[in-house]
Amino acid sequence: MGLAFLQKAEEAMAVIKAAEFAWPRMEAPDLDEMEEFLTHFGLIRAERTATALYMRGTDDHHHLHVTQKGGTKFIGFAYHAEDEEDLKRLARLPGASGIETLDEPGGGRRVRLTEPNGYQIEVVAGQKRVEPVRVVRDEQNTAREPERRVGRVMRLGTSPTSIQRIGHGVLGSPKVTETVAWFRETLGMIRSDDVYAGAKDNIIGSFNRLDRGDAYVDHHVFFCNHNTKAGLHHVSYEVQDIDCVFQDHEYLERLGKYDHVWGIGRHLLGSQVYDYWSDPWGRVHERWADTDRLNAGDGGNLVSAEEGLRSQWGDGPPERFIGHASP
Repeated sequence: MGLAFLQKAEEAMAVIKAAEFAWPRMEAPDLDEMEEFLTHFGLIRAERTATALYMRGTDDHHHLHVTQKGGTKFIGFAYHAEDEEDLKRLARLPGASGIETLDEPGGGRRVRLTEPNGYQIEVVAGQKRVEPVRVVRDEQNTAREPERRVGRVMRLGTSPTSIQRIGHGVLGSPKVTETVAWFRETLGMIRSDDVYAGAKDNIIGSFNRLDRGDAYVDHHVFFCNHNTKAGLHHVSYEVQDIDCVFQDHEYLERLGKYDHVWGIGRHLLGSQVYDYWSDPWGRVHERWADTDRLNAGDGGNLVSAEEGLRSQWGDGPPERFIGHASP
């Protein structure tokens, strides 16, 4: 299975077209320790029960990150459906859970599926929306600033700066083409960039975005890269501006409590200014600012690993980042 297999999957009629990335779901043995990390990282507690932690950003989603008390495993990703009709379509798939009431903060209804590596994919509709958190911060990093800010000085706020929203989730997998085909056929994702090594049919990674028609969306909401074992590679969150990336890098570094994995730099594919940190159990979380935005009419590309997996500036990825997967 290679490029032709993926192209066929993209041309097939998808079961639904997912509307948004919702959250990663994982376990941690200590919810206090996980909340402390995520708070330093820039997320805000939405709710917490005796058995689970729900963290949010400043947008109107109830939560963007779920941690259940338990071991250290990655459970899976969740996506928002357009409506409950989408859930009905998914519930008819072999192995689907059927439509369930989501008995946890934020509510809503869901269907649970299993992707080719065995991870749970939740598709949710009707979840509660909340009031956005107001953030007072000047627009930064534009050529217009000197004219716009005449007569006053620029001062940044304190760290940690707030996460705005969730961006994308990445899986490592020994079954890249099968996994990507599943996400395209089931959730309607479309190719932004397929990455090959050696022969063009040898696909080792794939950047996929949502299909929202003429509306512009992030360059990718799901990336799958080749790994000898399956697992969470990383989950990413957007901050307000590039200053936030640098400012909070320094803040996390000064804390001296968490493992810095890679960054700061600017990706080629997607163009995000990135910074990667591990939680206390090794799950990688990315803070980023700026991204390419595409719509369904912008098509996709086939690029070599040498070209596609490099940065426009900043150091190249360390081996421990390339080969990372948290099962």
